Amino acid sequence: MSTYKFNLPDIGEGIAEAEIVKWHVKVGDVVAEDDQLADVMTDKATVEMEAPVSGKIIAIAGEEGDIIAIGSMLVEIEVAGDVDLEELEASGKDSDSADKAEADDVESDQDIEIKEKIDADTAGPAVQKKSEEASVPQAVETDVKPSGDGMPKPLATPAVRKRAADLGVDLSEVKAQGDHIRHSDLDAYLNYGSGQGYRPSGTSQKRDDEVIKVIGMRRKIAQNMAESKRNIPHFSYVDEIDMTELEDMRADLNENRGDRPKLTMLPLLIVAICKSLPQYPMLNAIYDDEAGIVTRHGSVHLGMATQTAQGLMVPVLRDAQDLNVWQLATEIGRLAAAARNGSAKPAELSGSTLTLTSLGPLGGIATTPVINRPEVAIIGPNKIVERPMIIDGEIQARKLMNLSISCDHRVVDGYDAASYVQALKHFLETPVLLFAD
Repeated sequence: MSTYKFNLPDIGEGIAEAEIVKWHVKVGDVVAEDDQLADVMTDKATVEMEAPVSGKIIAIAGEEGDIIAIGSMLVEIEVAGDVDLEELEASGKDSDSADKAEADDVESDQDIEIKEKIDADTAGPAVQKKSEEASVPQAVETDVKPSGDGMPKPLATPAVRKRAADLGVDLSEVKAQGDHIRHSDLDAYLNYGSGQGYRPSGTSQKRDDEVIKVIGMRRKIAQNMAESKRNIPHFSYVDEIDMTELEDMRADLNENRGDRPKLTMLPLLIVAICKSLPQYPMLNAIYDDEAGIVTRHGSVHLGMATQTAQGLMVPVLRDAQDLNVWQLATEIGRLAAAARNGSAKPAELSGSTLTLTSLGPLGGIATTPVINRPEVAIIGPNKIVERPMIIDGEIQARKLMNLSISCDHRVVDGYDAASYVQALKHFLETPVLLFAD
C-alpha cells in the first residue's frame, strides 16, 4: 500500500494558479484510472483533471471556489498493489490530461412536477380506488350545513376549501358570484376584498433565503465587471436609427439565400460597424493602463457578448472586416454554439478589440453596456420596434431601433463617439452602401 500525490500540472500560457470550480470526488471515494477528479478554471479555460492511477481518495486540496497554485497537491490517492510511482511521474501522464479544455458541467434544467392535490375527505380510504375517484368531478356541497357558530356553512368544492384552509382564509368572508364559492371568488377576495390591500393569488409559498458561493465563471464575470467600472470612466451615447430599408433588404436576401444560412440583423450590423470604423480608429483600440499606451488596431477582432448557462462569455470574430454577410452568419453561429456547449478554444475567447452586445428579442429601449476591458468601446443595438414617424409631412410606420455605445472617456471624446454613431447610422439607413466598395 502506497500513496500518490497528484499535483496540479502546468496548464500552460504562464498560468500560476487555478480555481477549483467542481469536485467529482470526495475523501473516501474509490476511483479508477482516468476517472474525473475535478474541474479547474484559469483565465483561459476550464480544464478537466483525471486520475492518473486507481485507488482511494485520502485527501483533496480544498473546497469548490478555492484557488490553488500550479504544482501544489490537488488530491492524494492511496494506491493498492505494486505501482511504480516514480515511473508514473516520469511518464508525465499527470500532465497529459491537463491538455483537455472542457466546458463546466452544465446542470440540466430540472422539470417542475405539478402534482394534483386531492382532498383527503373525497379521495377515499382505499388506495386502489384513487385513480378512479380522481377522474370523477368533485361534487359541490349543496346542503347548507350550520357552522360551529350556527351560521350557514358557505358552499364550496373540497378543492376550494382546502386551498382556503392552506391560505388561512375564512370562507364565510368570501363573496360568491354564483351559488357556491369558486376559485375565482377566492382570487378576488385575496386580491381586493381581504382588507389588506393587494395580495398575489395562488398558493405559492415564500422561498427560503439562499447563500450561494460565487465561484467559477460567475466570479470571473464579477471580477471583470468590477475592474472595468472601477478603472474606466464610462460614458454612453444613444441614437435612433431607421432600420426599415435594411430590414427589407434582409428579407430579400433571405428569400434568395439558397443553401446559405438565414441572415439575422447581426451580420449586416457588423458589416456596417467595420465599414464605419476606419475613420474612427480611436474606437477599435486597447488601452494599457499601466504602460499608458493606446494601441489602435487595423483589424477588427469583434467580441460578441453571448449568454451561456455558465454566464456571459465573449467569443471573438477575428478579422471581421474581411468577411461577407454569409461568412459572418456562419461564423457567428459556430462561435455562439461553441461558447454555449463549452467547446470554444481559449484563443476564441480572447484578443477582441471591440465588443458588440445585444439582448436579442428582449431588446429594451436603450442600454448602457459595460466596456470589455481593456477595450475602449462597446456597441449595443436594441430592439427594432415599428413606430410612427413623420416623413415629408406625412405619418408613416417605420421600423426604428435605438443604438447605444459606451466609451472610455480617457481615450474617446463624446464628440468622436457621437460622430461615429452618425457614420454607422448612415450605413444602416442606406444599406446599399454595405455592398459598395
